[in-house]
Amino acid sequence: MADWAVAPLPQSPEEALNELFSPLPVYEAVTDGIRVLVQVFWLSDQSEPEEHSYCWVYRIRIGNDSNRPVQLLERTWHITDTSGRTEHVHGQGVVGEQPVIQPGTLYEYTSGASLSTPGGFMRGSYLLQATTDRTRFDVTIPAFSLDSPFQNHQLQ
Repeated sequence: MADWAVAPLPQSPEEALNELFSPLPVYEAVTDGIRVLVQVFWLSDQSEPEEHSYCWVYRIRIGNDSNRPVQLLERTWHITDTSGRTEHVHGQGVVGEQPVIQPGTLYEYTSGASLSTPGGFMRGSYLLQATTDRTRFDVTIPAFSLDSPFQNHQLQ
């Protein structure tokens, strides 16, 4: 009787994403019991350096270490490229949602950024609201770098 090899089951998208991000550094900021963790990954297959198009994907995890539920209402980004140009982006929620994050839980999303230069950095804030007393407060998104192999790291 012949032995049959069984092909491994394909990874779930979540497992593939975790594998992609697992070796990457984590940028972290904590404001009023809300922990924001960011990881960023260079997308070589979606970037076209000859066309001045550089792309990254980032994963953000927002942990509620406080004792009150909060809702993420708005986001504000400051995106600076290696030429020093800064773009300000402001909008409702994240990835089309305004999630409520219960105490002791984590909300996670993945999004992306593209620049016309081979690098830069992003920083920002979220406007959150406590669902119990409707108190609003800003939470820091830590600055993180957008690095690519096309950056010029020469010091002058």
